[in-house]
Amino acid sequence: MFARLSEKFSPSPQPSPQGGEGDNGGVGTVTLVGAGPGDPDLLTVAAVKALAAAEVVLYDALVGDGILDLAHPQAERICVGKRSGRHSLPQGEINALIAFHARRGKRVVRLKGGDPMVFGRAGEEIEHLDSLGIPVRVVPGITAALGCAASTGLSLTKRGVSRAVTFVTAHGRDGERFEPDWARLADPQGTLAIYMGREQARAVGQGLTGAGLPATTPVLAVENGCRPDERRCWTTLGEMAEQGVAAGKGPTLLLVGEALRPRKTGAADSVDLRAFGDLGERLDHD
Repeated sequence: MFARLSEKFSPSPQPSPQGGEGDNGGVGTVTLVGAGPGDPDLLTVAAVKALAAAEVVLYDALVGDGILDLAHPQAERICVGKRSGRHSLPQGEINALIAFHARRGKRVVRLKGGDPMVFGRAGEEIEHLDSLGIPVRVVPGITAALGCAASTGLSLTKRGVSRAVTFVTAHGRDGERFEPDWARLADPQGTLAIYMGREQARAVGQGLTGAGLPATTPVLAVENGCRPDERRCWTTLGEMAEQGVAAGKGPTLLLVGEALRPRKTGAADSVDLRAFGDLGERLDHD
């Protein structure tokens, strides 16, 4: 399937510039592409087109299996991926690498897990490229919180339960301590989506309960969301404060709030069809 998509969106063959900077007589382009939460089927059409046209793809470690298969067969693939505690390249070097290939006249795709503009350091890369006069565009992707909510079938803004969603990263810049404003985050009428939260799960539970959020508040930990090896673990804020979450080594999203309470199964609420007048009578007879 993925090979067919790649062929469909591939541009006509063009001579690829070789050699050093400026050989193509002009600056190339850079597209920041959101790879979504892992499932290739969740890519946008624009993302598939950008990959099919790319000459250089710089990709993150969290990009799902099968997505790189959509890149042009002759595209150069460079892993610049970051994982919690294991950074393959400093951000400054990634910025320089993107610019280097663009200045060679290449069509460059910077492929990021999830959405580039949500905890993806896209702002730093865009600022660097802007300063060099290199054109940049962004193709959004499905961010992990929305992908995991869809996979689980739970609304993050359930009517009458949650009136807001807050995205939080459990990791600051390199060397920074994780210490958010717990009082601001402990909203009983909101939902928290905490990215890369496995290692900080106990601290999250302790911080939120200490700020007044009930210990019975539901928590859903999703590891490897939207992938074949997705794992879900339901717990409560109080239990998480004591024990953390039962997750493996994969990227783990923490969803916190009453909207995450598991659905009740059983008979649906009855509806009095008489309230719909003539239409209700016809439906009742059908």
